[in-house]
Amino acid sequence: MRRAIGRVSEKMLTQTLQTLERDGLVHRDAKPVIPPRVDYSLTDLGREVAEQVRALAAWTEERMDDVMKAREAYDRSRAEA
Repeated sequence: MRRAIGRVSEKMLTQTLQTLERDGLVHRDAKPVIPPRVDYSLTDLGREVAEQVRALAAWTEERMDDVMKAREAYDRSRAEA
């Protein structure tokens, strides 16, 4: 998981996963093997929220030009004041 995310510390990843587990978004499955292995999966609630996040990301990609135009207009109006 850490490789897929990129630069993240072990501590931060662990804390985030614990929070997501506590919130009911992920399920933690610790395997009693050596070396220790832990698998994480999304719960139904986690899959539901992932859909919403994907939708927001898609909207952002589609509308970013409009957001940038709005920022530029705002900045211009502030500079003229």
